[in-house]
Amino acid sequence: MKKSQSSENFSNKTASTQGNENYIEFEERVRYSETDQMGVAHNKSYFEWFEIARTEYCRRKNIPYKSIEEQGYYLVVVEAFCKYKKPLRYDENFLIRVSLKNITPKKIVFTYELFTKDKKKLVASGHTVHIVTNARAKVCALPPDIVSKIKS
Repeated sequence: MKKSQSSENFSNKTASTQGNENYIEFEERVRYSETDQMGVAHNKSYFEWFEIARTEYCRRKNIPYKSIEEQGYYLVVVEAFCKYKKPLRYDENFLIRVSLKNITPKKIVFTYELFTKDKKKLVASGHTVHIVTNARAKVCALPPDIVSKIKS
């Protein structure tokens, strides 16, 4: 995974292209329920933010998760990784960047970077790998039109 460049161009829920890589950036806030007793974001919260990010990514590509599922396809997480660099705290605003790293008809890989909003410092980075299944949990292939929308 490549390191993030300066994040000065962040804006709330905007689609952009960095080199050949499509990404979506948007702002979130650490909620009280996402923290431990000391007000620090719990490690599991990062994976929830990853889910929010990839859902937003698909929505911005005009192929919402709900639409994919209505067509009988499911994106099942088979691998999830997060590297924590700095803590986020209760009520802190932060920025999420989600990128499409790789897509084939049977597999999708998303990468994530979380940044502090004010200092634009990298807080965490990670990735998720998804396989495509049907409603019977059998591996299958996404149709070309869905693949091309996600890639666009």
